Amino acid sequence: MGATVKSLKGRQHALADASFQLNVLQAAAPQEGRFPAFAQKLREHNLYPLKPTGTTILQVNVGKMCNQTCRHCHVDAGPDRKEIMIRQTMQLCLEALQRNPQIRAVDLTGGAPEMNPDFRWFVVELSKLNRQVIVRCNLTIILANKKYHDLPAFYKQHGVHVVSSLPYFQASRTDAQRGQGVFDKSIKALQLLNQVGYGQEGSGLLLDLVYNPSGAFLPSGQKALEGEFKRRLKSGYNIDFNSLFCITNLPISRYLDYLVQSGNYESYMQKLVAAFNPAAAAGVMCRNTISVGWDGYLYDCDFNQMLELKVNREAPQHIRNFDATALDLRSIVLNQHCYGCTAGAGSSCGGETVK
Repeated sequence: MGATVKSLKGRQHALADASFQLNVLQAAAPQEGRFPAFAQKLREHNLYPLKPTGTTILQVNVGKMCNQTCRHCHVDAGPDRKEIMIRQTMQLCLEALQRNPQIRAVDLTGGAPEMNPDFRWFVVELSKLNRQVIVRCNLTIILANKKYHDLPAFYKQHGVHVVSSLPYFQASRTDAQRGQGVFDKSIKALQLLNQVGYGQEGSGLLLDLVYNPSGAFLPSGQKALEGEFKRRLKSGYNIDFNSLFCITNLPISRYLDYLVQSGNYESYMQKLVAAFNPAAAAGVMCRNTISVGWDGYLYDCDFNQMLELKVNREAPQHIRNFDATALDLRSIVLNQHCYGCTAGAGSSCGGETVK
């Protein structure tokens, strides 16, 4: 899954088209009662229409360019993706944050967000606004080029909360999902982050890991898995971290392709529907988060963004028109992939939603 592997878009794959993905999801919707429409499932539990609880997190996708082409990437990111957020759009995000102090955290994602040429400028400007800055780091970017080698020190300087994907504590499973050699590079990057204080008790520098299953199954309990990750990474590599986030794979983009190609699509959807939890549905991240695309358009979540499902038409559609009051009155846009966030203990960019 290295630089030689093209994205779905680069291969001109049918699933690179968001409307085609939606057709696949909708085709199995109410068919023979197996996959009830997600909105209907919410109605049964008096959760429809799904409404925001108040926006406190701005998640910003600064571009789809990445140094990896991971097997399950819902962004379809890779070295061949050229979509990138420009500084003027970042400036609009800063202005929206200045007007809305209730938004206390900014979550930067990609692609590899560090590959955006204005990434460091953006982090510096965000830190001036006294917001919590979260960066979704794929770890290998730190070793990818000399210009990234000082990222751990840069993150420390600005108090960045680093959230990093590590599919497993063994090389075989990690490399199968993310590419040959990714595990060893990830371990080295984690050690470098530890060396500057990340994940160390009393440092105040948060280092969290993200786990998502490598196959067509749901993640196991987050607490137990976190304990196992901590034991194995400490004993094997002397690595410390703060928390493990378990995230359910949503049936979109490359993971949808995997499900279809492996013949697991229907059975996986059945698992998600059967595991629907109304408590998880009540706590979905789209209720307190707004997602900003690389081009400035607004979405209810990062997954809706990849399916090109913008926020409700009655709400502001672009960051230039950001109005928190209007956005907090919107109805959240739903589709069949939403079952992924409501299965079991729930799933969000911060892991389980039902404690």
